[in-house]
Amino acid sequence: MPSNRQILIAIALTCFALVGGALYFQHVKDMLPCPLCVIQRYAFLFTGLFALIAAFTRKALPWKVLSLAGALGGLATVGKHLYVLANPGFTCGIDPYENFLNNLPTAKVMPWLFESNGLCEMAGDLIMGLSLPQWSALSFALMTAGLVTVLVRRAK
Repeated sequence: MPSNRQILIAIALTCFALVGGALYFQHVKDMLPCPLCVIQRYAFLFTGLFALIAAFTRKALPWKVLSLAGALGGLATVGKHLYVLANPGFTCGIDPYENFLNNLPTAKVMPWLFESNGLCEMAGDLIMGLSLPQWSALSFALMTAGLVTVLVRRAK
């Protein structure tokens, strides 16, 4: 069975790789990110960063909890995204989410990563039978399970 450190490093690397994949789809495949996609990017980065810190810190509990909070926030966000996709009349379009996200300092400094220009109801092409939001939901669910495992092992 992998150690807690190995699980945390795997979670961190997966998070960063998924954001890299999102950038590939954005800049190579011209799939513009919607506000919910950008929030998921923040959640992946938040989860990955805190998992990486937890992997190399002696007092890792607060970092593990913060990483789990990021994964749960991402899971909630992708849940809303899947709801939008399942209900074609519902959209997030140009709304307060987009205006808020595009005015954050991170979006001003790194628009190539954090600027939201797409529509939430446009999921794009399927990859091995699943849309990007469905892959994101699966990823957040697996990361949540991994982080809960790490926290439960800690409690023993």
